[in-house]
Amino acid sequence: MTNAPAALIVAHGQPSDPEPAAAELAALAARVALHLPGWKVASATLAEADALGARVAELGPRGLVYPMFMAGGWFTRTHLPGRLADVGGQDWQVLDPFGLDPAVQALAVTILREAGLGPGGALLLAAHGSFRSPAPAEVARAVAALCARELGLARAEAAFIDQSPTLAEATGFGAGALCLPFFAARGGHVIDDLPAALEEAGFAGRVLPPLGLDPRVPETIAAALRRAAVTRAA
Repeated sequence: MTNAPAALIVAHGQPSDPEPAAAELAALAARVALHLPGWKVASATLAEADALGARVAELGPRGLVYPMFMAGGWFTRTHLPGRLADVGGQDWQVLDPFGLDPAVQALAVTILREAGLGPGGALLLAAHGSFRSPAPAEVARAVAALCARELGLARAEAAFIDQSPTLAEATGFGAGALCLPFFAARGGHVIDDLPAALEEAGFAGRVLPPLGLDPRVPETIAAALRRAAVTRAA
């Protein structure tokens, strides 16, 4: 396994309580590894002070980093490469984040279709958003528009935890509507903030599990890592 390809799945984590998010990410990495025989696959959250350096030391000086983030931005383009450089991971390549993968966005369409959403239906895409960067909102709106086109929806909107329009402002969704949380994991925003906001908005439809928890996600991540390994080798 000395020369085995190495992959590190990285998420932001929860600084105030890092262990649950770290354990959830480690479980995801283990499922990804099942689709990558012969690879070394590990995980780290940025909220764990020494995790990134420890994983790089274990896996070696060269590999692929898969950001379990829903959008690109400062964390994936600046902060993460900087953190890697600080721990001797200069030769680690950071891939595009989870939410930007076309296969992940296509999976969102598939999930909604399987849940019964079709022509004339209504979708509320619940996302984190950001008051500091337009990137998260742009991705969420693009995915909502993709779902509208592919499924022939009458209404498809993105609303946010951390910017306007907020989820609490997403009114007028009836009993036939679906809400897809555009999140990589089931953290505090999904468990606490999302239900409270939807209740305030009077959302009457069905709320699906977060996109990142779909059972096809590990295979989708593994496919992205395989493609990146081939490209890097070439």
